[in-house]
Formats: sequence, C-alpha cells, structure tokens
Amino acid sequence: MKDLEKIVAVRDRRFLLRVETSHESEDYRMYEDLRNAIWDFPDDRLSGSRNMMCENVFHEGGSLFIGAFVEAPGGGFAADGKDLVGFCYGFVGVRDKEVGFRDRSNLRFYSQFAGVRKAYQSYRLGLQLKEFQREMVLGILGVSTMICTYDPLTGVNAHRNVRHFGMHVLEYRVATYGEYGGLLNRLDVPTDRFLMSWDLERKAEMEEPAYDLDAALAAPQPIRAGVRRVTGKSSELELEVVERTDGNVGGEVLLVRIPLDFYRMLQETDVADADVRRIPVDWRLAARDVFQGLFARGYRVIDFRKADGRVPSNHYVLSRRPPGLR
Repeated sequence: MKDLEKIVAVRDRRFLLRVETSHESEDYRMYEDLRNAIWDFPDDRLSGSRNMMCENVFHEGGSLFIGAFVEAPGGGFAADGKDLVGFCYGFVGVRDKEVGFRDRSNLRFYSQFAGVRKAYQSYRLGLQLKEFQREMVLGILGVSTMICTYDPLTGVNAHRNVRHFGMHVLEYRVATYGEYGGLLNRLDVPTDRFLMSWDLERKAEMEEPAYDLDAALAAPQPIRAGVRRVTGKSSELELEVVERTDGNVGGEVLLVRIPLDFYRMLQETDVADADVRRIPVDWRLAARDVFQGLFARGYRVIDFRKADGRVPSNHYVLSRRPPGLR
C-alpha cells in the first residue's frame, strides 16, 4: 500500500498531509469543526463522528479523509484538531446505477469537501491536498476517475480545476444545493455548479489547447461586463457588473467572462441596497443562460484564463471542437 502521509514545504512552513485511519470516533470531530470554520454554515454538516469513522475505507466504508496539519513552532506534527488547517473528503460511487459495483470501470470517486483555513490559503494547500488525494484514490482505492462540483463563477476554483488539473466540465447544474449560506455562499444566490470529471491517470504534461487568446478577447463575447462603484459591506469599491448577454454569439472559440473575485463580491454586496445586492444574482443568471445555451450548441470548456490587460478579467475558453488533451 502507498505511504499514507507526506510532508510538503511551502515557503517558510511545513505541512503534513495524512490519510485518516483512526478507529476512534472522537478523532473525526476535528473535520466537522474545520468544515464549519471554513464555510461557517452549521446547517450543512458532515455525518456524526461515529458515522464518519464507520464510512472510512479503513473501517467499514469507502470514504477517504485527508488532513493537512501545520508544523508546530518548535518542530513536529501533533496531527490533532489544533493543528489541522486543511482537509479533503470524498467517497466512492458509481456512474451507471444498473451496473453498480460489478464493473470497476463504472466506479468513480466523488470529492465532496476540500477546504483550507483562511490564514493558510496563500500556501497553495488546496493544490497540495488535491494532488495527494489523487495519489491516494489511485493507490488505495484503485479508482481512476474523480468527480466534483464547484461554483462556475469562482475564478480560483476554475483555474485550479480546469487549467491546472485539466478537468472536464460534464454538465451545468442549476441550484444544486438549494439554499446554501455561510461565508462562501449566500442564501439569495442560487447554488449553480459545474459537475467536473478528472482522469487521474492522465499525465501532468498535457498539450496546451491551440487558440488565439488576443483574437478571442477582441471578438464579440456572450457576456459583456462593465465596472460600477458601489458602497459595499466594508467599504466603497469597484465591482464588475453584467451589462448584457448575447446567446447567439458564434465562432470557433468563445470567451465567457466571470468576476475576478466572486467570493468577495458575495460578501461586499450583502447589504440592504437591493440594486447592489442583486449584482451577484445577475452574474449567476447570466452565466446560467449563456453556459446552458452554449453547451446545447455543442461548445465545451477547453481552458480558463485570466487576461491581464488594462482591466484584468477572468474568462472560460470554449470551443466547438471536441476537448483536446487538456
């Protein structure tokens, strides 16, 4: 069996990435505590600690719990709740319910949670955790496909999942989680998500898709956005706002724009002013309409890019061609 832990060094800190193997239910409470600290939405909780222990693949189930622990100031890793700064969790499922578990090729691993404490989010621990999760899913479970969902308006997740890992968008799902609040969501903003698929056996050295980013930026785009100065929750700031959408735009390559920082937009527009409060809702509905329309016309996401022009902007790159090696 593969090693169940490894140490990674990032700048001035070291972190222990470790697969949870405990048979003590109390050892699982720290994962729920960290989930709530990151998302701050108590209504959306993990299973009880006893159930989490039972569903662990090292107990009776098919789930993997992986923690990231920061090294103590004097050295060493306590690997307890106090030093747990990130985690990921998921479980094995099946693609075709009629085939079930009878065929190994029908198995896939659903990555449900992946999060890092705010104080450690600049250490690229999200990438480290996902890479280690990939190794463990292949090495321990022998499953070669991972699926997950994420908010298509979040550029940090799009860059990681689409550009860095080369995941493929399977479908656009509307209001996947119903009403979902907390630090990274808002109850009045529908929880639309991309369903993603990651081929875990694909080599990291993938071929870049061929397209001209400058030409695509100059061409008509399905979402046109401007900048508006508003009074936000913590200060006055400039936010990107949807000006118009055009679902009939065509071309070999299209760019679909999203906000530079949707998480900040959600938090800053959480105010009484209805016009300001509606800004992220407008983005959600515009993106939903555009992506659903383009997918129905045969377009697929092939990349994600940040354009560093006079006004930086985030864009998905879509093409009518079948997805390449990315």
